[in-house]
Amino acid sequence: MTDIRFALAQIDTCVGDLDGNAEKVLQYARIAASNHARVVAFPEMTLTGYPIEDLALRATFRTAAWNKANWLATELEADGLGDLFVVVGTVGTDREHGKPLNRLVVLHDGVVWAGYDKHFLPNYGVFDEFRIFTPGDKSVVLDIDGVNVGVAICEDIWQDGGPVAELAERGIDVLLTINGSPYEEGKTDTRLALAQRRAAEVGAPLIYVNQVGGQDDLVFDGGSFVVDADGTLLERSPMFMENLSYINLNTAADKQLASTIVDKLDPDEEVYTACVLGLKDYMAKNHFTGVTLGLSGGIDSALVAAMAADACGGGNVHGISMPSMYSSDGSKDDAADLAENLGAHYDIQPIEPLFTAYQHQLHLDGVAAENLQARIRGVIVMAYSNSKGLLAVATGNKSELACGYSTIYGDAVGGYAPIKDLLKTRVWELSRWRNRAAAEGMGIGGLKIVGNEQGGAGVPLKNGVMIPVNSIEKAPSAELRPGQKDSDSLPEYALLDKVLAAYIEKAHGRADLLADGFDEATVDTVIRLVDRAEWKRRQYPLGPKVTALAFGRDRRLPITSAFRE
Repeated sequence: MTDIRFALAQIDTCVGDLDGNAEKVLQYARIAASNHARVVAFPEMTLTGYPIEDLALRATFRTAAWNKANWLATELEADGLGDLFVVVGTVGTDREHGKPLNRLVVLHDGVVWAGYDKHFLPNYGVFDEFRIFTPGDKSVVLDIDGVNVGVAICEDIWQDGGPVAELAERGIDVLLTINGSPYEEGKTDTRLALAQRRAAEVGAPLIYVNQVGGQDDLVFDGGSFVVDADGTLLERSPMFMENLSYINLNTAADKQLASTIVDKLDPDEEVYTACVLGLKDYMAKNHFTGVTLGLSGGIDSALVAAMAADACGGGNVHGISMPSMYSSDGSKDDAADLAENLGAHYDIQPIEPLFTAYQHQLHLDGVAAENLQARIRGVIVMAYSNSKGLLAVATGNKSELACGYSTIYGDAVGGYAPIKDLLKTRVWELSRWRNRAAAEGMGIGGLKIVGNEQGGAGVPLKNGVMIPVNSIEKAPSAELRPGQKDSDSLPEYALLDKVLAAYIEKAHGRADLLADGFDEATVDTVIRLVDRAEWKRRQYPLGPKVTALAFGRDRRLPITSAFRE
């Protein structure tokens, strides 16, 4: 009988920050050792950050990464941790072809004690690994105190055959996989079901360690876990937070004892938190401490401002009300109320004088005049960004981006777009959830997220309300002409979003949409709007990917609408 204690270290790494990532490994290894762990496992490409994309092709970076792994092994031994087995991800080099490898290394006794190279290199959706890396071709089993530990990296367990099939023939006691699996709605259940199948295949418990944190437009949710050979959940780590958890395995036991299993998050809380973490880490990794945005009184800017306050604190949010001659008193009041609720900076910059000055020279009407108003607002937002060193955040949602219902160089300006992957109906749902959470005591910054692992409740909200109720309940309008409503030029969002979800996320063509039961006029209108707006979407800022198919990385629609079937 052999008892062995594993530590699952889900940490937030930064692409290219070899020093910072290595220091974090040291920090967590010390804690793991103090809690009697024999093995501590970190996520995929821990030392380099993930995904490193073409940075992997730079030979000098690969050399620096390899040197950092050796330094870390030496430092661990110098710290009295040489007996610990530290499993980290990094980039290696295929000496035969000179190409990069997605590599797992084990640091032990002051050296790089063992290594394994990822076999299956994903080449779909957000992944481009097949172009960058050379695939590994050998399965690896580590003998740690007589325990046979098979290892894998992320995609290796998603594909049939390969190293998992080989490990099933080698009598392993546990399968350890390190992962950089990005978040999307519903993926946690998919991962668990997959791990249960692989555990059954190898006849042993499976340990799944996942990365946490935002990196550009990807969000990694953590949620590391362990399943027994029969699929029983033994451990589940929290989502969206750095965490160090433990599992004790007895190789002679038919069933393993469970460790800590955290509760699953409410689906709305899960998506909201993913968006906030994406923004929070984008700011941190690009050295921004505050944001600026236009506050129209509408639901989109209200939700983005709330997310920004949760990400960096209400006092670091600089909201700008930019009323025109068409702005309603209600919208101006709603914007002011939101800023007061958040404790945000709030300035009023009327655009009518600037609009009039432009019109004296340009004499625009129709859509051109409407877009001029949006572009004046964009100039003001960017002026605040430049003069105050703030990250400008765009407030467009997925429904608007899909249909081109945004103005290039106007409301589309910014460096990050927190809700660009949320359909309009989802925006309302998350806004209502955030207000419910506020009523239950979640203050500003009270999300359970990287940086708030201790679960602080945040800054209390006045009257327990974050987003003005009127911003949620009123009919959406860009207020660029008298009496304007979004429904003047778009189908009602309840219908529009159903069509968009089918067309974009399920890849249904025109014939499919008609078969889904949507009427022909609506289908043709939506397809025409979506296809013609591709050029706009290509210029929109990055934002967190939270659905299976998001605009930008993994969705390309035709510019022409000639192909509709």
